[in-house]
Amino acid sequence: MFVKMLFLTLLFFPLSSAEEKPLHLFILSGQSNMARLNPDESFTPAVQKEFGADNVIVVKDAVGGMPIRRWYKKWKSSKDKEEDKGKEKKGTERARSLYDKLMKKVREAVGQKKPTTITFIWMQGESDAIENEHAVYEDSLKGLVQQVRDDLNHKNINVIIGRLSDARVGKVGWDSIRKIQEEICEADKHWEWVDTDDLNGKKNGVHYSKEGYKTLGTRFAEKSISLVKAN
Repeated sequence: MFVKMLFLTLLFFPLSSAEEKPLHLFILSGQSNMARLNPDESFTPAVQKEFGADNVIVVKDAVGGMPIRRWYKKWKSSKDKEEDKGKEKKGTERARSLYDKLMKKVREAVGQKKPTTITFIWMQGESDAIENEHAVYEDSLKGLVQQVRDDLNHKNINVIIGRLSDARVGKVGWDSIRKIQEEICEADKHWEWVDTDDLNGKKNGVHYSKEGYKTLGTRFAEKSISLVKAN
């Protein structure tokens, strides 16, 4: 009888353990500084080392030069002008082309699996700063994260924001979005922001150096690991 029970334990225990292993989904999106980041250089190896390659799914989809309205479907302009109302309507209509494209990639990568944790990593804001749409950026960013929560049916997702660098410090829109990104993260234990001021070279360009992108991936990974472990 003992031998039979031992056999059954050895037979079923590995299967149960495999089924109970947590699965961590990491979604990276945004505009050019995310588009130029290669997760395979520093981000993915770090999270795989921490959680195991079989327990990690990394999805990246980013397009340069795009304002947040290309992802947030309920975006509204901060300006009460006909030209901006037209931009608002057009932005809402076009949002599906980027946001839905991102979600399609996520669903294809996840398949029938159910992630234990979801971490949304966002590197964007330059276009909104340049267009002086900073007044609605906080609501837009919160709204976008809520979209992700709703679409993936996951209440508490982790959020990591790559804060705008110091490329255009002194410009009202740029400074405002930097401040918004800091404050929104500091107000929620599930949100963190990453400093990028030292990643864009001696000329403080909008885009980062090759080594800067590698460092950015490492910083995103460190914050991701910390937030996942805190859940």
